[in-house]
Amino acid sequence: MSGLEEAISQRRSTRMFLPDKPVPRELLDEALALAMRAPSNTNLQPWQLFLTSGRRRDRLVAALLEDASRGFPETVGIPERFAPLRFEFGALVYGAMGIARDDSEGRRVARLRNWEFFRAPVAGVVCMHRDLGSTDAVGVGMFLQTLLLALTARGLGTCVQASIAHFPDTLHAQLEIPDDLTVLCGLAIGHPDPSFPANHLDTPRNAVGDNVIFRE
Repeated sequence: MSGLEEAISQRRSTRMFLPDKPVPRELLDEALALAMRAPSNTNLQPWQLFLTSGRRRDRLVAALLEDASRGFPETVGIPERFAPLRFEFGALVYGAMGIARDDSEGRRVARLRNWEFFRAPVAGVVCMHRDLGSTDAVGVGMFLQTLLLALTARGLGTCVQASIAHFPDTLHAQLEIPDDLTVLCGLAIGHPDPSFPANHLDTPRNAVGDNVIFRE
């Protein structure tokens, strides 16, 4: 198995990090330099990534938790016909954490960890200019996936977080993100906590034929 194949196979969404184990800056720099090689429409390179750690990260987390404490945002972005897939995935994740379906407090605590970046020491916010569209969002996605694989190859864990985008005003204020950028998602980076059961969850994937159609 090649190094690329190994990184693809090993990548997981980490849902609990070791908060006191820092991420060496040189590993971030190496991975980011590789991710910048991602393709994009007309070489626009539309991605904007804001990274923070230390006290700035802690202030951001405190502000996001204050937002979330006033009420969780409504889940958006998935049409009703796909809702069963979300429920199925939720059952897998919460089940791996040992949280029963009727354990409302356990689910609340687990959900709040989203806005802690799962305690990762490095917190990221992925943005794109507000005037760009879906074609350029594909470019951002290719940058992000390349970054995930490069970080995985360096022994780091990651989690792409749609939940972070629910509080854009707080993100803009805390990280001084320009108004002309749209927040797409968050990104947690750090060393996975090996004792956390959900970090070992191997989520199922469709057969290739379910998603890829050859027209002969």
